[in-house]
Amino acid sequence: MNFLQRHPFAVRARFERVVALSFAFPAAILRPMVPEGLELDEYDGWGFLTVALVWTKRMRPAFLPESLGQDFFLAGYRIFTRFRDETDRKLRGLQILRSETDNARMVLAGNIFTKYGYRLVNLESHVADGATRVKTSLPTGEVTLDVTFDPAEGAGLPEGSPFPDWRTARRFAGPMPFTFSRNGDGSFVVVEGVRGGWTPRPVTVTDWQVGLLREGPLAEAEPVLANAFMVEDVDYRWRKGRVMNPGNHR
Repeated sequence: MNFLQRHPFAVRARFERVVALSFAFPAAILRPMVPEGLELDEYDGWGFLTVALVWTKRMRPAFLPESLGQDFFLAGYRIFTRFRDETDRKLRGLQILRSETDNARMVLAGNIFTKYGYRLVNLESHVADGATRVKTSLPTGEVTLDVTFDPAEGAGLPEGSPFPDWRTARRFAGPMPFTFSRNGDGSFVVVEGVRGGWTPRPVTVTDWQVGLLREGPLAEAEPVLANAFMVEDVDYRWRKGRVMNPGNHR
């Protein structure tokens, strides 16, 4: 087990803006992507994959001053899961699939200290008529993400969403308090996030393309945009990672 990849120290940052889109898949599609020791978090036969777009300011180890923090854009791809520890305590959070950023130093540091699978992307962002378009691409030119959203008040649930109302939809509005990454010995690195003033509000997504959703087993089903939320100006802290063993629940 790589000690450094255990998220070995607390981290602080400020989220200037977070826009999180959750996509519904038949649970049978996502279950094989969830490793032994985690449970897929389901609703009415659906599992959910979230794509979080995060404009991050002054991220740094908690023991460093703000002036040494990094500013960057992050796109995080996660599956909603549950973890039951050896004491039968249940934690609800996200399994990390992939992380993308426009900051090369963040790619290096992220892959040294976590297993979050960082890779470098180019970022384009434009605002027109109140709507924001965010597009990311690999150095090869391959587009990984292309999303247009309108933050105006009065957003309705996306067409075809499995949720009956926004209150239910908020249960699957990432990011979540815990993230999980599996070690080779079957244990998990569990990182808890602590935040203040977290009040997500619905946004309207007018267009989206997500490259990950065309890969592997995800390409076998048509994703359904289930919800989209935004928060702004949030102070965030990640506690030092803990190595935890799952309980016997399968």
